[in-house]
This record gives sequence, C-alpha cells and structure tokens, in this order.
Amino acid sequence: MKTLGTASVAALRQYVRAAESAGVDINRLFDQAELDQNILDTDDGRINGEQFQHFIRLLCEQTGNPILGLETGDFVQPGSYSVLGYITMSCATLGEAVARIAPFEKLVGDMGTTSLAMKGDDIKLTWNCNYTDPVVRPQLVDNVFASWVNYARWLADNQEASPSSVKLRRASPGSEFEKAYQERWHCPVTFSADEDSITLKKSLLETRLRQPDPLLRKTLEAHALSQLASLDTDSDLTSRVRHSIQQQLMHGITRQDMVAEDLGMTSRTLQRKLGQEGVSYQKLLDEVRQKMAEDYLRNSELAIPDIALRLGYSETTSFHRKFKAVTGKTPGEFRASVEQT
Repeated sequence: MKTLGTASVAALRQYVRAAESAGVDINRLFDQAELDQNILDTDDGRINGEQFQHFIRLLCEQTGNPILGLETGDFVQPGSYSVLGYITMSCATLGEAVARIAPFEKLVGDMGTTSLAMKGDDIKLTWNCNYTDPVVRPQLVDNVFASWVNYARWLADNQEASPSSVKLRRASPGSEFEKAYQERWHCPVTFSADEDSITLKKSLLETRLRQPDPLLRKTLEAHALSQLASLDTDSDLTSRVRHSIQQQLMHGITRQDMVAEDLGMTSRTLQRKLGQEGVSYQKLLDEVRQKMAEDYLRNSELAIPDIALRLGYSETTSFHRKFKAVTGKTPGEFRASVEQT
C-alpha cells in the first residue's frame, strides 16, 4: 500500500494557526490526532502523511466549514514553506520563485506534486494531490492554491496580483460560498474541472521581488538539496521500523533496542527520529502486532495462547484485552466471525 510520505511541521503550523483563529480546542485536536504538541517547537520536525491527513480531517469535522482550505490560505507565512519559503524570498522575480516550487516542494511535504506548462502568454501550474481522503483532498487543494496566491502577493508587494483563472476538481461548495473564491482570487474559478490548476500571465512572472539576494539563494538551495537527500534516506523510516518489528515478532521479541540496532542506530536516535515523524515505537509495535494477530487468526490454526506468545505477550489475558480494545471482539470471537463468512 502506498503511504502518504511525510509533512513538515511548518505546514502543520499553518493549519494550527487557522484552527486557533476559528476557536478550535487545540489540545483536544492534537489528542484526537495522536500528535504531540511539542513537535510544533521543532524547526525540522516532520509527521507522517497519514497523521497529517487525519489532523486535517478532524479540523474539517470540528469546524464544519466547507471552505476551510481556502480560508487556511490566509494564514500562510514564509515559514509555512520551510526552507523553500526563504529560497523564494531571495529570488529576483516572481517567475524565478515559481520555478523553485517543483524541485523543492518535497521539503514542505509529500502532499502533492507541481508541474508547469507554458502556452502562449500563459503559464499553468497543475497540482496533483496525493492525499486520498475525499473530505481532506478538496480542502488541501484549496489551501495550496490560496497559500500560493497570498504568498505571491506578499513576495511581489502587490495585493492586486491575481491568477488569470483557476480550475478545481472539487464540486462547488454552493453559490453562497463561491463568492469567497472570487473575493480572494479575483479571477474565474471553475469547479468540477478535470484538473487542479492555476493559470498566470507570463508578464506577471516578471514582477520584481522585495529583497533579491542571489548569493543567499545559492546558499539556501545547497542547504535544501542536503535536506532533500536526507529525506530520501529517512522518508521510509516508519515502514522500515514496521518491517523490523515484524521480523522480531516472529521470534516473540518486542525490544526497541534490537530494532534500533537492526536499523543501524541507537535506541535514542530511533526514538528521536520517530518523534520527528509524529509516531512512537509503541504505536508502531501495537499496529504491527494487531495486523499480525488478525493474520494469524484468519489464516492459521494456531491456538490463541500460542499467538499471544508469538507476538511477545507475557500473558494471554493482555493479548485478549489489547485485541478487544481495537476490534471490539476477543480473539476467539474474531476468529469465529471470520469462519462464518
């Protein structure tokens, strides 16, 4: 199954600012999303994409706002784009800044990818969203486009700068909400389109920016390339930890230090890296155990005490309690229900 990669804490902060402005209980929101608020204090922290998607879904549900994504774009800051934000600030023109999106957007997160196309006097930016939740996806696209427009206006020091047109795959949020798009973007917006795209006039891309600094830009881009190389190495950390846990569990072992050793790092380093992705070793252990338990119950005739032992439980009762907390059924009831289907 394809994962949703990771998202930077910088991207998360934008939604947190929007949530606070809307009066959402942030403590409750983080608890429900199983995220540690302390991650907001890190400069290079990342959370896994599934958690970020879940966080946005919860925010959608708690606000009941059909144009939440559009409005969260009002809270964009240079820091919302991680190092990419500071690279674009040092560019000479808006076009130079736009050209930096595709190569470095992974630093912001794996939420989607941008492609650029030139046609006549126009340039089209198409964004392909990787998130799958039907509630989250349209809000995320709205957020990306609204953030782009607001940030470009700030960079260019021109609040009147606008796209020529915007196309959105999402259905219209209703005529009463469509005017919010017009008010912000000052251009035609097509809903239920065949793509998510923004079209700009090439002339707009010639706009000079506030503080061009070619030397600083080169330094920042070198740093960004280093960060990208690190992400390519670490982005699959969660899946590698899950795989190692599964291998250890086949021998009834649940020790974090052995998993860390298998991955070539200390237990403390593993704990820190997982924390940066918004997960914990215990959470991954619980998830892998549960999946393996269900596999054993569906596809083997092993006795339940033997399954508990294989999964590293010291007592069968602990296995029963944990399994029922997740599925609402005891292991025996789960097996019986599978056999009846």
